[in-house]
Amino acid sequence: MSKPIKSFIWFDLGYTLVYKPRERIYRTYLLENGIHRSIEEIDLAYHRIDKHFMRNYPGVLGREQEKFFSWYLGMLNYELKVDFKLHEQYVRLEELEKAQGYTWELYPFVIDTLERLKRNGLGLGLISNWDGSARELLDRYGLTQLLNTVVISSEVGFEKPSEAIFRHAFRMAGVTAKECLYVGDNYYDDVVGCRAVGLDSVLINRLGYKGIEEIEHSPIMASIATLPDWLNHTVGAGTWEFD
Repeated sequence: MSKPIKSFIWFDLGYTLVYKPRERIYRTYLLENGIHRSIEEIDLAYHRIDKHFMRNYPGVLGREQEKFFSWYLGMLNYELKVDFKLHEQYVRLEELEKAQGYTWELYPFVIDTLERLKRNGLGLGLISNWDGSARELLDRYGLTQLLNTVVISSEVGFEKPSEAIFRHAFRMAGVTAKECLYVGDNYYDDVVGCRAVGLDSVLINRLGYKGIEEIEHSPIMASIATLPDWLNHTVGAGTWEFD
């Protein structure tokens, strides 16, 4: 039996399309305190703590930073085998963030990847657990014009993994779950939510299976840069077959 043709691709936002250069800020703080850790070591520590929170404390990372970051920071320090007074560290990290213009940045491959998908006739959308700053972020990086449909949790009143946010997105885009593919980095919000509504998904995990060793899911990709080549191009008006 032939596999269903996919005509619409949904994306997550944070750490799928955009990221923060947090490793650089943390490394600067360590160096101020005479401690040396490589960017790679810090990146892995952040990655593991992210996945720990996604697995054990769903929804926490989507809250205001003030509500969880000292807790998060203590675990990050433990992962890197360093010890600081958390309040003082938190204040100094905020100072470094302001001094270095710390903000969400666009992965360098995102625009080219989305444009390639659109050229092949695919509709593109966003389903993200995000606050009111999402629209400004999408506009800043030219993503708004590339996305056919944008669904943000703070605007619609539902959050992933709730079925409601996915079904709302389908209605807005005029598509069914079988016509779509979802791409995101949070197994417990993205993959679990997708399964509940019969939506196929790709899990983004830039470090292979590190941090998600307990998860059985396929496919897993390091980034969306490989997505177009993973999809098989078929005969017709730019349709792609999910495989």
